[in-house]
Amino acid sequence: MASSRRCATLICSIAFSIYFFIIIFQVPIFSVPCRIGICKTPIEVTASQLIASEVVPLSVVKILVYPGALAKAICNQKTIPSYKNLLNFQQLNTRAVSAASDIQRLEVLAGSYLSVAGAITGLIKPGRMGLFGILLLIWGVIRESIMGKSGFAQTKGIHIYPAMYIILISAFFSIRKDVRKLIRTFTRKRVVKAKRVKSKRK
Repeated sequence: MASSRRCATLICSIAFSIYFFIIIFQVPIFSVPCRIGICKTPIEVTASQLIASEVVPLSVVKILVYPGALAKAICNQKTIPSYKNLLNFQQLNTRAVSAASDIQRLEVLAGSYLSVAGAITGLIKPGRMGLFGILLLIWGVIRESIMGKSGFAQTKGIHIYPAMYIILISAFFSIRKDVRKLIRTFTRKRVVKAKRVKSKRK
């Protein structure tokens, strides 16, 4: 029992670390039109929407955006952006699209909020919020793509990147209860199989 608990804790910790890294450091997982043009991460969608709605101070948005901006600057071998020019570096001060375009992508917007919130609250206790957010994002992007092919929306710029599937698996395996159930089920099957082999030998 103790070993299965330790194993579940280890798996959850690794899975959440991968999930947290992809979300907070803004690894592209999808591509959809948004207020700033094309958004490729949940933080870009969340930040652009928070700036447009003016619900939270810009300082909060900058704190949310900074890790991704830092990672992008290092990967592209550019100078690290200053706190003052952070939003310009992330292109969050560019043109806005119509509100109707946001309404068409409610699943993407809600999924982005839940994904980011899941990464932040998961530092205290990982839960299902991140998983629900990723599932909403996948459904939202697929829905936009289907609607575009049907002539109801434009498919230009709408993609799902391979990292989306990595973060989906990570979000699932960061839920400790589900991981423990999987380990218990696997352990029981292995024990039953071992007993059957022993009985056949006798």
